[in-house]
Amino acid sequence: MTYNGVHADSAGSAGRRTGWGWFLAWFGVGACVAAGLAAILTVGLVFLVVAAAGAGLLLRKGPRNAAAGALSGLALPLFYLAYLNRGGPGTVCRSSSGGQTCTDEYTPVPFLVGGVLLFVAGFVIFLVIERATRKEPVPGR
Repeated sequence: MTYNGVHADSAGSAGRRTGWGWFLAWFGVGACVAAGLAAILTVGLVFLVVAAAGAGLLLRKGPRNAAAGALSGLALPLFYLAYLNRGGPGTVCRSSSGGQTCTDEYTPVPFLVGGVLLFVAGFVIFLVIERATRKEPVPGR
């Protein structure tokens, strides 16, 4: 079956690719928001301005159902914090050329669990909305 000269299978796959591109763009916005809030006392304001500009552009140009990607993007700094604290909990010492450096680290599990929950929630919400919009009847057909 063809729609406007495009085969139905290729039109559907092009729509899916486009949807995932918008999801990734929103993922970046969410990551900027989370990084901006985490670093609010230093460069956080710059990240928040970039996120606001990106969200404004995406709301004007793209489909709104991909905004669930922002929820997944919030997980990125949590994954980074889990990585930074991978030796914790407790005092972790590392050798360097000038001697030894010791730091107190938190347990990485809460950061990892929070990151996974946010990432999966945004991903699942996007898939559910994407599937629901794909099943809606197209007007005029």
